[in-house]
Amino acid sequence: MIRPIKDEHISEVVAVIRASFLTVANEFGFTEENCPGFTAFATDEYRVRYQLLLEQRPAYGYFAEDKLVGYFSLTKPENNECEISNLCVLPDYRHKGIGEELLQYALERAGELGCMKMNIGYVAENIQLRKWYESFGFVHTGAKKFERFPFTCGYMEKPLL
Repeated sequence: MIRPIKDEHISEVVAVIRASFLTVANEFGFTEENCPGFTAFATDEYRVRYQLLLEQRPAYGYFAEDKLVGYFSLTKPENNECEISNLCVLPDYRHKGIGEELLQYALERAGELGCMKMNIGYVAENIQLRKWYESFGFVHTGAKKFERFPFTCGYMEKPLL
């Protein structure tokens, strides 16, 4: 079941984000030493609380029997565009349709917020993830290499009707 994230869920959110993104870090050789800013290492309660309470980002979790197993947040609309952040599912719960449910839910919420386009950033070297987003109508719009990351940041978007 998908439901809004509240302040009392923040520590669980951090654990889910870190565990979920750690599989990406391991796959691509990111460590806290060579990539301290990567989501698996940089996410903490302060950051999540700031996004949820101060930025007032809509955030949602997928709960399986009251256990948080998936998560995403949205940026508030700017120029009729939203960005989905930290869409993730714990490794033991993957390949069960939870990620798809979360993504579809995010697209619906973005539409309700008045967004005309959904943006997402991802590790461009993660071809499997890119193909997954493409299967939902996202289109690759570019990539950029930042000195602080040992990977290329890819960008995708999807028009919302």
